[in-house]
Amino acid sequence: MDSPFLSLGTNTYHVPLHLFHENRQKLATRLVEGTQSDKHIVILQGGPSPLRFDTDHEPVFRQESYFWWLTGVKEPDCKVVLTIQSASNVTTTLLIPKLPASYATIMGKIKTRDKWKKGYQLDQVLFTDDLEGFLEGEIKSMFSESQRPVILLLRGQNTDSGIIYEDLIPKFESKVLNENVTLDTVTLFPILAECRVHKSSLELALLEHVTQISSFAHAYVMRNIRPGMHEYQCESLFKHYAYFNYGSRLLSYTSICGCGPNAAVLHYGHAGEPNSRLIRDDDNCLFDMGAEYQFYASDITCSFPANGKFTDKYKAIYESVLNAQRAVYAIMKPGVSWVDCHEAAELEIVKGLYKIGIIKLPLTMKEQEKITGTNHEDSLPDESTIATLKDLVQSYRLGAVFMPHGLGHFLGIDTHDVGGYLPGYPPRSPLPGLKSLRTARTLQINMVLTVEPGCYFIDHLLDEALMESNILSQYLNAELLQEYRGYGGVRLEDVVTVTQVGIVNFTVCPRTVSEVEHVMAGGKWPPLTDEAPELYRKKLTGPISPLPPPPSK
Repeated sequence: MDSPFLSLGTNTYHVPLHLFHENRQKLATRLVEGTQSDKHIVILQGGPSPLRFDTDHEPVFRQESYFWWLTGVKEPDCKVVLTIQSASNVTTTLLIPKLPASYATIMGKIKTRDKWKKGYQLDQVLFTDDLEGFLEGEIKSMFSESQRPVILLLRGQNTDSGIIYEDLIPKFESKVLNENVTLDTVTLFPILAECRVHKSSLELALLEHVTQISSFAHAYVMRNIRPGMHEYQCESLFKHYAYFNYGSRLLSYTSICGCGPNAAVLHYGHAGEPNSRLIRDDDNCLFDMGAEYQFYASDITCSFPANGKFTDKYKAIYESVLNAQRAVYAIMKPGVSWVDCHEAAELEIVKGLYKIGIIKLPLTMKEQEKITGTNHEDSLPDESTIATLKDLVQSYRLGAVFMPHGLGHFLGIDTHDVGGYLPGYPPRSPLPGLKSLRTARTLQINMVLTVEPGCYFIDHLLDEALMESNILSQYLNAELLQEYRGYGGVRLEDVVTVTQVGIVNFTVCPRTVSEVEHVMAGGKWPPLTDEAPELYRKKLTGPISPLPPPPSK
């Protein structure tokens, strides 16, 4: 008999409830090993029922991420208490709202506490009104003269949003907090966030699955896009494919479907620019979309020509970004700094722009005789040139003109997952480009990150770099850059996990120029053989079906 699981039906991926049991056990072990107490009472509050402003419209509820990581409970207005007597003695108590009988008329049959308990494989289920009395009993049973139990509440700052996590901290009557217990709002946040940084084998399998869903959805969009469509229609194709085939009801974030100049807007697709442009035959597209399944995210970006054929101009930029991915994958392994990975990507992009002629270096007389004009396409940078370009990247931050964002981020339950700048790890750099990194940590086994180098032509960044007072202006070909204004940009984004010796790439999208053109012409995907093994794309496994055939034209 199969162990209990979560799914959206027989044809969708089964997520074992044991995943959440493992998560709770991981937290208990970290707390006992990392603090001076064996006895802890961890209290978390789930997300509240949402309403749209002052109306009674209820948007689809999405559980608070820390609460989901510990419980797998998808309903709102719940609380959870972990009673930790030792690393191996953990009791999980879920507290649910007591619903009126009228609830059943509108929302369906009210589940019994026993059904909640069995459905989520928890130790006991109480009502939220019982919280204070329950805590009083737990404190009394755990108290001893030698050691008082510690109540741990979740409070800390999300380093991506800057928001202090405290709105969901449960409120207690003063009688619960007495001389028999210690209240701690400092310890839990960094430990719980660090637990989420390192994925379990069950989490890795789920992240691989949802990334493959998104990979195939991107390929489906590539195959079906046509000049004359609108950007939002491509967003619709992605959503339909992921939901219809794999039960991915929600996306991980707002879809970015930028074509033409919109491809240079890093987070295009927002309410003010809702993927509404008409796609033209000569447009280049940048589509950043990710499915979510059972609250675990994916995050993939594909770039390609709308008409399915690369021009030499677009191919040169595209290959520079793809080479940046290759360079990063070649050095990623435990012990490597994420900052070094970012600068490796920048260097490859700068080398590509030098080859095109957008970046220039002062030439000796001998070099001037060898190189005519500004296009270095037939002359690969020599060691001296590469050293100069590397100095421009590291010391003068030239790469940030064309790649103003960070190389990538942790991925998990949240798209920008937690743990980037926890206490005890390298702080955020103030330098251009590097300040946008969502972590500066050293890579460790079972981290999951996105790798998303990009090259964009953003007017205000180019204007600033070309100012006479800017030292970078002497290294930029202003005349040639003028041809690229309004051109957009290229970003390629994969989801990878760090292994003992390197990485595994969960993303299985068309990446090489020939792969992209093949799929956009209606060719089969995935391929029988991998023409780019240096991208470390893992072979398809699990319940993933082949990409459907293209519609008849």
